Amino acid sequence: MKVANFSLSLIEGIKNKEAVIGIIGLGYVGLPLALTFSEKGYQVLGFDIDSVKIDTLIKGKSYIKHIGAARVSEAVGKGLLAATSDYERAREADALILCVPTPLNKYREPDLSYVVNTFESILPHLREGQILSLESTTYPGTTDELLRPRLEQSGFIIGENVFLVYSPEREDPGNKNFTTSSIPKVIGGTTSTCLEVGTVLYKSIIDTVHPVSSTKAAELTKLLENIYRSVNIGLVNEMKTIADRMGIDIWEVIDAASTKPFGFTPFYPGPGLGGHCIPIDPFYLTWKAREYNLNTRFIELAGEINTRMPEWVIDKTIEALNKKGKALNGARVLVLGLSYKKNIDDVRESPSVRLLELLREKGADYGYIDHYYPTFPPMREYRFDLESSEFNLQNVQSSDCIILATDHDDFDYDLLLKNAQLIIDTRGRYRSPAPNVVKC
Repeated sequence: MKVANFSLSLIEGIKNKEAVIGIIGLGYVGLPLALTFSEKGYQVLGFDIDSVKIDTLIKGKSYIKHIGAARVSEAVGKGLLAATSDYERAREADALILCVPTPLNKYREPDLSYVVNTFESILPHLREGQILSLESTTYPGTTDELLRPRLEQSGFIIGENVFLVYSPEREDPGNKNFTTSSIPKVIGGTTSTCLEVGTVLYKSIIDTVHPVSSTKAAELTKLLENIYRSVNIGLVNEMKTIADRMGIDIWEVIDAASTKPFGFTPFYPGPGLGGHCIPIDPFYLTWKAREYNLNTRFIELAGEINTRMPEWVIDKTIEALNKKGKALNGARVLVLGLSYKKNIDDVRESPSVRLLELLREKGADYGYIDHYYPTFPPMREYRFDLESSEFNLQNVQSSDCIILATDHDDFDYDLLLKNAQLIIDTRGRYRSPAPNVVKC
């Protein structure tokens, strides 16, 4: 076989749905991607180091609440989805897509250990004729600087007998308006042939694929998307603090500004930023920019504002309790909603967790209510020996204050409004003035 035939053979296998798709990392990005490929008729092999996830999938069940168990059961039942923690089986896949975490370390610098360690784990088991795609959010240059050299040092010729692309994930957990297939996909290739193969791979399951000139351009695209949101949320959070001092309702102002049919996109304030992307991704660019002797003051300022919001919420809570003749120290305070956004089971970087930490530091009798988390989940940075309180009349009435941090749809907001002594509303759930509601 001529070397040039590897791309043609792989493209043909993808188009004929004979290619086996390997998804490495079966979390909030990897699992929906694996299910989408299987639902399009592809044989999918999922990889994860978490044995609980593997066992759950093998039984045809889901461990992510907004991903229905029926989808998993159907894929497994049809024999189109298998799962393993054995990286030796990477050889079985024609396409390997990496969806592993890219957190920050304690110095707020990129931690690419998951990407590097995973890549080195599968490297001995790679073969000619495979395509590898990185979807994890990272700084521009990661694919070229970290992955490409490792492939080449192993004897592969990129663009000829193995293919390397970067295509950033764009999952929005819990968003019912968009699916994995309907969200346009950006992709950059290490070579033109890599880009061609990668485009065919993603077009097999995604309605719109947008190729760019390089992996660096694709990597920066993802950062721009999230920095855009971070900066605008930082702006509206700062506007919120100004409006509060002036006695103006920021939610009313946003509603009014949104009537302008051009030049304005509404963003909404909150208790801080959550999720794996927006609180973290901007710092990937600020770190990389220093290599070019550049300061990213605008980006860092937005990060500072957003990071400060939980403290601002607690300050407002202290002020509101003081007006009722109570101190935060010893007060019974419940944080309503633990997830970083409503209607999902995801606490990554959730401001609710930071609120709990601040309440603990200040001596409050603290707790939380969130049916998605009956017990506080294990986290890298936070430890709480807590179980979720029930959302019921007794707990609402007996609390000195309830901080509405995540507005899950199934909370009874009428019951809360009628019976809570004090509500700190960080989500603008209550638009009309009420004596027991402090908009925050």
